[in-house]
Amino acid sequence: MCTGECSKFIGVILYPFCALCILCNILLFFPGWSTEAVNDPQVKLTPEVLYLGGFLGSGVLVLIPAICIQYTGRRGICNNRFGMLISIILAAVALCGSIYGFVTSLLGLLHGPTCHYRVFNGDMRWTSPFKVEKEFRDLERSYLFHREVWSRCIVPEGVVEFNIIFFSTIMAASIIQVVLCAIQMINGLFGCLCGTCQRKTY
Repeated sequence: MCTGECSKFIGVILYPFCALCILCNILLFFPGWSTEAVNDPQVKLTPEVLYLGGFLGSGVLVLIPAICIQYTGRRGICNNRFGMLISIILAAVALCGSIYGFVTSLLGLLHGPTCHYRVFNGDMRWTSPFKVEKEFRDLERSYLFHREVWSRCIVPEGVVEFNIIFFSTIMAASIIQVVLCAIQMINGLFGCLCGTCQRKTY
């Protein structure tokens, strides 16, 4: 496969992963399929959701470069050495976006969700319970490996599973984006040095 065709392939392949990350980030605004948290996001939403790692990072910041990268692979004005040079820069931007999406999702997983929680003294409050060390001194590892403590989050119902599923999906999609963007940077470098296999222009 020549460098131009490779660019077109990578650009198209990035689209569904961008869409998946955007969708997951939007759904994270409705934990437990409830709209209650959206009405008071600073208190009731998991902070990492508000960082918009899936929407901006692995979403928009990858989608726009992906569109441009695809065009560098199509026969025409962009399918040349200069276009491949631009694709390296765009792939670097997309790489940064996907890394941002991965890191924010990883933090969301590690810190756990914000929920209505019964603290150790019996009071109920909105908090991120898995960040409170004194609440979980008995856990040798992360809450992720102790399903029995997930039920301590009372509202929204099933919020722990909800966050784990969507943050993990963004992380997985972001890892694939990182790999594809890195490949495109290498492909773009070969395109600059060797050309795009273009024989005729339409």
